[in-house]
Amino acid sequence: MRHIIIEPTENPKVMKFVADYNLIPGSLELDRNSDISEIPLAQELFKYPFVERVFVTANFIAVAKQDGVDWENVVEPLKGIIATELDANPRLYLQKQKEDYMIYAEMTPNPMVMKFVSSKALMDGFIEVKSREEANAVPLAKAIFEEFDFAKEVFISDNFVAVTKNVSVEWHEVMVTVRAFVSDYLQNGGAISNVTPQKHESPASGIMNREYNADEQKISDILNEYVAPAVEGDGGKISLMEYDAETKTAKMLLQGACSGCPSSTATLKGGIENILKQFLPDLVENVEAVNG
Repeated sequence: MRHIIIEPTENPKVMKFVADYNLIPGSLELDRNSDISEIPLAQELFKYPFVERVFVTANFIAVAKQDGVDWENVVEPLKGIIATELDANPRLYLQKQKEDYMIYAEMTPNPMVMKFVSSKALMDGFIEVKSREEANAVPLAKAIFEEFDFAKEVFISDNFVAVTKNVSVEWHEVMVTVRAFVSDYLQNGGAISNVTPQKHESPASGIMNREYNADEQKISDILNEYVAPAVEGDGGKISLMEYDAETKTAKMLLQGACSGCPSSTATLKGGIENILKQFLPDLVENVEAVNG
């Protein structure tokens, strides 16, 4: 509990309660008409009918009482309240509860990309920042680029941040540092993005400024139901970019950890192509990748 010293003043109606640290910059004077909704200490003190005013400056709290009440009967209870409230809110004002972000690192199939997964949602949708020049409107990405020279791209989606590095470092050398940085940034209330995230449903339609036709929608639906969850779990994003009905070729937009991943081609051919052929044999024969 806070150490509080009781000091009488020249005014017999006023008693000082001195703390062992500076409470606030400047001064604060409160009476029963003041707005004390964010000051728990004042709320507790004014529960006593005899307390008329509370004055706070430097390292002490001065309490002014009404006549007819002797300090010797009330000074110790007031001291206890002040010590207790300063323990809970050292700067007097109600402390805002910080968001408790637990961050853990997770490998992806792309050795250049590491996912940093949050226990809380970061956004509804996703944002991909492909270069430092694109990061001004995405504060979290900008902070990562400014802190780490090896960062090449940042992909933020739902509850994770996927960072693409260059070849100057290995993840085992920097993973802990990046995780701690992302955790501290979020814990301290850092802004994530100033732009509206893209929605998961049809990211390619926004890029191409068009809606899917009926066949494309069928392909997209299969992707969303059977493929997207696994890809997003690896820190990436996949969507139908283009469909050629004549050649029955579906071109996939790869983003996040999927973009440039050495295993993405094998995944497309060995997994996604087979899934689409199985569910849509009349529509799809080939699948090609377009890195985002």
